[in-house]
Amino acid sequence: MRIDKLLWYLRLARTRPVAQAMAEEGHMRLNGRRIDRAHQKIALGDVLTVPVAGGVRVIEVLSLPVRRGPASEAQECYRVLDGRPADPIAAAHSLDAQGRNTHP
Repeated sequence: MRIDKLLWYLRLARTRPVAQAMAEEGHMRLNGRRIDRAHQKIALGDVLTVPVAGGVRVIEVLSLPVRRGPASEAQECYRVLDGRPADPIAAAHSLDAQGRNTHP
């Protein structure tokens, strides 16, 4: 599957032309190597580093989607590896190993 199509299917890009531009700008990495073309092929197990609003997202491709479906379906196709919690509010109130609040 092409990288631009994958980004669009996984809802990491709003439109296919935006996904193509993201790939061609050269800011993404595939398994640590820079991508600069929209037709770069993606396979299962590949690790993508994608710039998103507010930072960078590192994901592992678990399955290749067959369509641009709902967000819940798209999220089942990848695993987030960057360690960023899904809910930033929950992260602000996280507890350490002893059950103490880590953010005063």
